[in-house]
Amino acid sequence: MADKQPLVTHLYTADPSAHVFNGKLYVYPSHDRETDIKNNDNGDQYDMNDYHVFSMEEVGGPVTDHGIALKAEDVPWVSRQLWAPDAAEKNGKYYLYFPARDKEDIFRIGVAVGDKPEGPFKAEPDYIKGTYSVDPAVLVDDDGQAYLYFGGLWGGQLQCYANGSFDKSQLGANEPSTGSALHAKVAKLSDDMISLASPVSDVVILDPFTSEPIAATDHARRFFEAAWLHKYNGKYYFSYSTGDTHYLAYAIGDNPLGPFTYGGRILEPVIGWTTHHSVAEFKGKWYLFYHDSSLSGGENHLRCAKIREIVYDVEGKIHLAEPQPQIKPPAARLEEPGS
Repeated sequence: MADKQPLVTHLYTADPSAHVFNGKLYVYPSHDRETDIKNNDNGDQYDMNDYHVFSMEEVGGPVTDHGIALKAEDVPWVSRQLWAPDAAEKNGKYYLYFPARDKEDIFRIGVAVGDKPEGPFKAEPDYIKGTYSVDPAVLVDDDGQAYLYFGGLWGGQLQCYANGSFDKSQLGANEPSTGSALHAKVAKLSDDMISLASPVSDVVILDPFTSEPIAATDHARRFFEAAWLHKYNGKYYFSYSTGDTHYLAYAIGDNPLGPFTYGGRILEPVIGWTTHHSVAEFKGKWYLFYHDSSLSGGENHLRCAKIREIVYDVEGKIHLAEPQPQIKPPAARLEEPGS
């Protein structure tokens, strides 16, 4: 079967975070751009420097590009690389959460505030204290409490915090080879939505067969990056990318702080090395927002956002509404170790 068409084709877009605000569907992606930087496992080729916001009245209908919502040059603490963002609303204000490297080249999570879902957004002068790594995702729960999830291995630097503080020696494509896998992170957000209200804790994913945390060697199921949290039928679904095995997987729990029990895969490998997504309900149907590199002919750093419908079975398991075309999975690494 033919694959899905890109959400837009006039820009390269990736890491789409989707939300419904005021009855309209908004998508907050990364904005890929062409670069001469060589592909590497540190992710230097993903050299994004601004964000656009897109909206639509219907899935499959016309898509509005609202233009640049935030630029790296307008964020005082940022040096480079505006990677995968997310957005949230609370008390009539809209918040754009984004990762970027600070002046010391360390990834942090920042936030910008706006009066409309499409922005423009004005960045806070400093990053959110206590945050690090990449791929922020925010859930505002039914009781109004907001949670910030984040983390990404290798170029996302999560492995540098394995012992609780930043360890520069762990920069690069490193992760544990024994014990449990490294976990994504979560913290409660304060009512102001721009600071943490709790210590950062682990998002633990359990093996359904052993009830133990997923092992570090289990690259087909362990967390790598692209955290996302949504609710369905009172359950919390934590979904994520497995990175070098190129799956989108999910786990289910009873608490937004976890633990979560591994539930399966949502998406098999796509064209291009990375896979990153969001899940949202719109007008009675559920959708997976994801990306691949089909628009650029397979260039890893030039991606396009797409949409697929998903369904849940009677056990709450997630399935694609239509079969996904199968491809040869990309290599595990973009460069040889030590290159």
